[in-house]
Amino acid sequence: MKNLILTDEEIAEIVARAHRGPDPYDEIEPRAVKAWYDADRNLVFFTLKNGCVFGFPPESDPWVGLEGATAAELAQVEPDLDGEALCWEAINADVSVPGLLLHLLNVKAWYAKWLGGAKTEAKAAAARENGKKGGRPRKDAAAPKQPRRHRAVQSGD
Repeated sequence: MKNLILTDEEIAEIVARAHRGPDPYDEIEPRAVKAWYDADRNLVFFTLKNGCVFGFPPESDPWVGLEGATAAELAQVEPDLDGEALCWEAINADVSVPGLLLHLLNVKAWYAKWLGGAKTEAKAAAARENGKKGGRPRKDAAAPKQPRRHRAVQSGD
C-alpha cells in the first residue's frame, strides 16, 4: 500500500465531512461525477451520479457565463463541491448543476402544465363563478354526508 501524504487542510476537510455526515440532498439533487469539453462538437458534457450524460454548447446562453472562453480554457472543466457545480478555475466560472439543468431544459416554462398549475380559461371562469358565490364551496357544504348504512350479514344454512 502506498503512503498518502495529506496537508493539514486536507485532513481538516476530511474530518469535517465525516462529522457532518451524508448530505441529504446528495440523493435527490443531480450531482456531476465527470465533466469534459468536446472541442470537435463544441459541447461541454457532464455525467450525473445516476449515469445520465448531458451536453450543452458553452455559448448557448449568457446565463452560463462561458462566452468567449477558448477551447483550452473550456477543457479545464471539473465537477466541484461534491458534484453540485461545474467549475472552470482558469476563467473563474462556476455553474450550479441543478440550476444548469433547470435552465437548459427550460423547466420553468413547462412545469406548471405537469404539476397542474397551468392557467386555462375554464379554470378562470370557474374561479369567477365561485367568487360570485363567496368563494370555493367547502367540501362538507357541497355534499352533505349521508349516514352510513350497514348491511346485515346473514349466515348461510
